[in-house]
Parts: sequence; C-alpha cells; structure tokens
Amino acid sequence: MVIEEQVDINIRYLYRVEILPEAFRTENPHKSPLLLSLHSHSILNSAQPRPSYTLPPTAKNMPAAAPPRTYEDFVKVHGVLLAASGLPRSLHRRLFDKLSSETFDGGAYFQVEPCEEGRQRRLVLTAGALPRESDVFLVDHAWTFRLPDAYNQLLELPGLAQRMAALMCVDIDLNSSDAEETEGVGEENFKLNAADVVENEIREAKEKGNDTVRWLELEEMDIDDDMLLSLELTSKFPDLLALSLCGNKLKNVGVVAEEVTKFKSLRALWLNNNPVEKCDVQMEQQILKGCPGLEIYNSRFTPNYGEWALGFCGGVYGKDNPDFGHQGESPLKNITSLDLSDRCIRSLKNKPFSPVEMPLLSHLNIRGNPLEDSVSELFTLLKRFPSLQSLEVDIPGPLGDNAVEIAESLPNIYLLNGVKASKIFETGKLLVDSMLQPRFPEWTAEESVVDRVVNAMWLYAMTYRLADEEKLDESSVWYVMDELGSALRHSDEPNFRVAPFLYMPEGTLESAVSYSILWSIRNVDSGDECTRDFLFGIGEDKQRSARLTAYFHTPQNYFLQEYKKFCQNLQSKRLPSSLGKSSFVRSLCRSDGEPLHVYTDIPQVEEFLTRPEFVITSEMKDADIIWTSTQVDEEVKKVTGITERQVINQFPFEACLVMKHHLADTVQKAHGSPEWLQPTYNLETQLSPLIGDYFSREKDGTNNLWILKPWNMARTIDTTVTDNLSAIIRMMETGPKICQKYIEHPALFQGKKFDLRYVVLVRSINPLELFLADVFWVRLANNPYTLEKRSLFVYETHFTVMNYRGTINHKNTPDFVKEFEQEHNVQWLDIHERVRMMIKSVFEAAATVQPEMHSPTSRAIYGVDVMLDTNFQPKLLEVTYCPDCTRACKYDTENLFGTKNVVKGRDFYNYVFGCLFLGEENNVSRL
Repeated sequence: MVIEEQVDINIRYLYRVEILPEAFRTENPHKSPLLLSLHSHSILNSAQPRPSYTLPPTAKNMPAAAPPRTYEDFVKVHGVLLAASGLPRSLHRRLFDKLSSETFDGGAYFQVEPCEEGRQRRLVLTAGALPRESDVFLVDHAWTFRLPDAYNQLLELPGLAQRMAALMCVDIDLNSSDAEETEGVGEENFKLNAADVVENEIREAKEKGNDTVRWLELEEMDIDDDMLLSLELTSKFPDLLALSLCGNKLKNVGVVAEEVTKFKSLRALWLNNNPVEKCDVQMEQQILKGCPGLEIYNSRFTPNYGEWALGFCGGVYGKDNPDFGHQGESPLKNITSLDLSDRCIRSLKNKPFSPVEMPLLSHLNIRGNPLEDSVSELFTLLKRFPSLQSLEVDIPGPLGDNAVEIAESLPNIYLLNGVKASKIFETGKLLVDSMLQPRFPEWTAEESVVDRVVNAMWLYAMTYRLADEEKLDESSVWYVMDELGSALRHSDEPNFRVAPFLYMPEGTLESAVSYSILWSIRNVDSGDECTRDFLFGIGEDKQRSARLTAYFHTPQNYFLQEYKKFCQNLQSKRLPSSLGKSSFVRSLCRSDGEPLHVYTDIPQVEEFLTRPEFVITSEMKDADIIWTSTQVDEEVKKVTGITERQVINQFPFEACLVMKHHLADTVQKAHGSPEWLQPTYNLETQLSPLIGDYFSREKDGTNNLWILKPWNMARTIDTTVTDNLSAIIRMMETGPKICQKYIEHPALFQGKKFDLRYVVLVRSINPLELFLADVFWVRLANNPYTLEKRSLFVYETHFTVMNYRGTINHKNTPDFVKEFEQEHNVQWLDIHERVRMMIKSVFEAAATVQPEMHSPTSRAIYGVDVMLDTNFQPKLLEVTYCPDCTRACKYDTENLFGTKNVVKGRDFYNYVFGCLFLGEENNVSRL
C-alpha cells in the first residue's frame, strides 16, 4: 500500500509543546543555571563524553533590557553553545539572522515524503542544488519533556498524542480494510486450470520447434493428489528438468513421491506451500533416492548439487534456457554475480564451484547457509577466485565472528556485506550488514494512541542535560523534532548534520528556547534524500554496531553468541577466597586517656553520638576519627592535612562495592552468577551480550522487563523500567548505566512492593570483620504493584524510596515482620538467615577481588538494599556508602534477634561507634 501523502512544512505548526516550566531552573531559586551539557549533537551523540561548558559572564546575569540584539552580542552569549554544536563559523551569522527573525524556511527547500509503505517518512531536497555548508535551517521541537512526565503529557495535553502518532507513523491500523487492495470492478477474474496450462505448454513447444518441454510451472492451481495423477505429467513431459508445484493442495506423500520420481532427468523440484511440505524429511528421502540427479529441492540445494544448480542461481538456467546447449563450452564461465543465500548448502567444496569454472565471479552471497567447511578451508577457497571483490556472509558465521578478521583474511575483497573494507578497517567495525531493515514499532488495533507513541518515541527522541555551576541536572531533557527534522533518516555517510541549540533572546537561560539546527555537510542535489548519522561521533570503541540495534534489525545470531560467551565467562570467574581468619581488631584509645575526637559533617552523628568515649570537634586536623559524607582521596588528604594516624569512615577502593557497575563486576568475578544477583550488564562495555540476553528471552517467550540504573546516583535518580530494547539502548545517552533484569515478581506486602535496608559495619577487610546491625527497616511503595504499561512511569508504584519524593509510608519493622509472616505463612528468621549469607558473600567478594581495600585506619558502615522475590529469595539491589540513617535514629524498635530488647533510635550511632572503634557487639551480630 502506497500512501499518497505529503507533509506541508511551509508553515510553522500551530503550537509547540515544551512542558518544561522548570527546565532551565535549578533546585535553588537564588542560583542562576550557568552550564549546558549537550548530550546529543545528533540522536545518539551523548554516548561520547561531552564537557560541560561555562557560559561567558554576559550570559550569567545579563538584564532583560539588554538582550543580544547584535551579532556580536549573540556570539558573546552563545559562543560556547555555538562551539558545542559544531556549526561552521561561516554559518554563525546566518543562524543569528534566522533566530532573530524566527525564520523557518525549510519548506522552501525540503519535502517530507512517505516511504516503507507508510511506516516511515523521508526528507527530500526539492530546491536547487545545496552546496556543502552553504546554509543553516531552524528545526522546531514539537515536544520537549522529562521522561517521568511523558505518559501523562500524552494523555492530558490536547492534540499532542495525535500529532506525535502522525509524526511517528503509528496513527493507522495496518490490517484495516482500508489498506486492502481490491480488484477492479467489472473485470472478469479468469484463471487457467492446470490441464489448460499443460496443453498450452505442449502447443507452444511445438510452435517453437521443440520436441519436448523441459521446464513446467503449475503454481497455485488448486492441484490435489487426484488431479496430479490425472494430469499424467510423466507421459507428457518425460525429459522434464524443472517442475514447480508451489502453492497447491498436495497431501499424500506416497502419491507425490511416486509421481515425481518418474522424472529421471529432473534437476529441480519445488513443492513449497503444499500440505506435504510438513512431511518434508520423509518425502525428501524418497524423492532423492528416486531422482539421483536432483540438485534443487524446495529452493534448497541437495547434496548432489553441481553445475546446474549453480547456473540456476547465477542466471544461466531458467524457463527460457533450461539447459546449456553447447556441450563443449563451460556454462558458468560468464557468471559475475552468484546469489547462494538460504540454499541450505553444507559445503562449498564442489567441483563446479571453482575459479576455473567461474573465473569472472566478482560478487558472491553465501548468507543463511549451514556451511560445515572449516574457516581455513573457506578462506583458502575464496582466495582462489581472482575477480571476487564483493562478499555477503553472515557475521558471525562460517567465516568468523567479526568483520575486521574476515576483511583481513580476504585482502582482495573490496565490499563486505555492502561496506567498503577500508571503512571497516577505519572504524574497527565488528558487525557490518548492508541489508539492515528498519525497526518499526509494533502495535495492535486495540492499543491506544498513547501506548503506540510511548513505544515508538525511542526512534525519534533526542536528549540533552542542563547543569549549574555545581552539578548536572538530575534528569535529562528529551525532545522530538518537528515533522521536518524527524523525517531525517540514518546513513553511515550522511549529507546533513543536526545539533540541538538553546537560543537565549533575553541573554539568560531562563529565557532560552530550544531548537535544532540543520546544515549540509556534503553537496546535495535536487531530489536527493537528506540523511544524518544517528550515531555521529560514535565508533566501535563506543559499541556503534550494537547500538544500531535501537534503529535496525541487526543479526540476532551475533548477539546470541556474545551472550553465550558472556555466560561462559561468568562460569569461569569464580575466585577462591584468600581471606585471613576472622580475629579481633583492636579498639582505638588515646594515650592521654582523653575521649576520641570525632570530626563529622553529618548532623545526625553530631546530634546523636553522645557516649562519653567520644567528643565532637570542629577541626579536622584535631580529630582521631573523621566521619564524613564526602570522598576523602589523596588530594583531599594533602589539602586538609589528614595524617595516617587518623581513622576515616571509608575504605580505599570501596568503589568496587558502592558503584553499581563495579559491584556487579565484583560479584561476578568472585561468584559468577549467584541466584541473589539479577543478570546485570554494564552498558558501556557489555551492550552486545545484553542484546543477546534480550533476544534469547524474546525467543523463549520469557519476561523481558529491565531496569536501568546510573552507575553512581542514589535515590533512584535517572532510573527507568522498560521492556523496549530501543529504549534500553537509547538510555545510554543520559549517562553511564547498568541494565539489570527487573524483578517482575517481587514478594509483596499487602499488595505493594517493598525493599529492606540493612546496615553493615566493617571493622576490617583482612581479616574480614563484618557486623550486621540488628535494626533494619522496610521501605514501602505507596501504590499497589502492577505491571500495567502505564504504571512503569509511576514512581510510587515501582520504587520504594519516598524520603525525597512521594509520601513516606513508614512501617515499624516488628509490625511488618509479624504481618508479613501471617500474610505469606513464612518464618522471617529463615529469610533473615538467607539475607545474612548473601551480605556476607558480597563483602567476601569485595575482599577477594579487591584486596587493596584493606586499611588499618579505615572503619565504615554501608547500606545494603535487598528485595525478596516470590520465593522469598533475597536479591541484592545496591550497596551505599555512608547511608542515610534517618529512620534508624528516629524510631525506637524491638530487636527481633538475640535479646529482643527495645533499641532506642537515639542510640544508633552510639552502638555503631562502639562496635567500630571500641570492639563492642551490642545490637549487632557478627557475619
């Protein structure tokens, strides 16, 4: 179906949706946002590390009365942004003129056209030739949003979902009756029957002076077993070489096999799309035995294939030329292109497949064949073809796992899977494929427009992140370009480039309006499609080939093999423990008998550490113990004068625990893939095995819901739950992340999701001295748990940390445990013992994998977050440095273990410090 449609881009659209009233403001209203981190020069450019640029002084506090009215002012205010965009300096003034006058003149140069049967649109240059870097065009943003707000905006803003659906080509029902083609009215549907075709073939052969018919096609003629017998084909066509009976109603294996084996000269037989095809193996054996010369059976090569089958694929043989008439000549000598794809070929070692028979062969396609020849045998064979310059082959496949190795082994190959060998070497591409098909969103007619848009937007959205003087904005800004910009399709060799740009008409970020700017980077002629590189600036060192999967159907086999290797590697990474035996670590004491001096920047420690053995000091240099929420590295020690005698509440190299990607790596190196760690991938280095895992689950029909977490952010900032593979890959643009299999079936408490916060006290790494605080607490989601698609955007359904957003639904731990036991008919002590063993294993892994953590002047506490699945198996979520212990200090609770005494919240830091620094074990248990 071709949709006759053109999109009018000569006018600016009636409205732009930029629902970000706070987008250019920081949390502190008294602080001006000064920085802009442009995460995307093009749709995926954010994966390349980008600096944050400080705006010039004129941009910081420029009064509203002095906007950049001149070009010079414009450059002063936007200089850093201009440099970040990559726009050539020669186009800066042109951009200023168009921004100042709000000139959207793309409609005079471009036209948006439907393609891919209406599933996509493309942008075509309709004006005269456009030389390289000769003009710049403004592209409006049709929708700007923060990800958690996307679903509600589509529901609530009039017209937004409909416009996005049309822009993303998901506003039609693909199987609707309107899309069906109908035959012309009044025309008679005339169809020859099989008997008529047989007679016509005989008559035409006689008219041409041929004494026999060698090629017969009887396709889709409703031939059943009885009719096949009545046609008496063997008596009428005794010398038949090729017979096609595709698309008929043949059912009886015995009848079909007996009839076709009467053709003793048969070289090709097609029975595709008949009921007997289900009995293919049984029938094939009978037919091959009765037709020893058969080379093609149901489009596949038989083990007997040779010169005729190769000639058929090379265009030598066909209906008009079923055999080679000049016996003295080599029939394959003029073949230059040979397509052997999907022929079920198990070996290319065949006498006719040789440079002697095909000296001119320049293009060869061997995709989709289960070749059993060794890699070295195949390379040796292919090197012998003197003219072979273009090869198409599965990667990974019979020639190896990556394109670079194949191109190196076949130095005469110019094109590999349609990509220049020189380009493969230049980019280091491992996976190349000229036949990649676009990844279109899928939906059903019953699916809402909003759900369709949410699924499709990852093929169109782009992103950047704002920053102030101190930190990046916590969540990224996503945006969708208007119909003109969104029609730019991908090319590895594009002719245009796109970059986001913030225009500040009043000279401040508060007045900024976001656009994209578009300019040609090659000479473009009228009628040419306008393209951009979705992966601009991203090479194979940033997993370019794998990231293409967000937009195209890349070869699944490659990623499945990478996943298999990843799993095998995990199985081989279990390390033997080298820990010393547990022993008592000495307590601290001052030689002068004075209390231990504690410096802290944590108000709770200052307020609640009341034991006489400790005294708070405001001077870091005077402290025996430094208890801080900030990282203390060698540079900080040097600046502050911290000495080796002072004890600090952190261990060196503790990043192996408290950064999420390092935590997963630590556990995997020590324990492989324990049941308490969900499958976890570092997206910066392990995207290919993740994609393989996703495809494997998709094939098996198992759950494919994943959670993406930033490496080093707390409070679920920039954390997303999704089952959309394109979304997973695109999320890499907002900063380094891990992707972890979501616990889709957690244990629930009164229908709501929860997790548990434990506090671990570490006195020593070697020997390992661990203690678990007897007091832990539960964190509850506010909404009932559901996997309904819309709920994935609802924080209070899928997340439990409500200290910073949402309403805290505090539950006293003893009450929770009692009610949980009643609800699920379990013993909490059994669950607690599993949690204890898991936590011990985590810290044993760190001590084994990272022995450099050991430091005699370190003591620390860590928060360990745990979730239970429906089998009450604990799952490790994360480990937190210097955890927020507000609840531990605020609430009195009963000790559920040991003495069962009441633990006062105000005593929390007293017994923590007693354990770590005085050798006590009150309200803690040794692990």
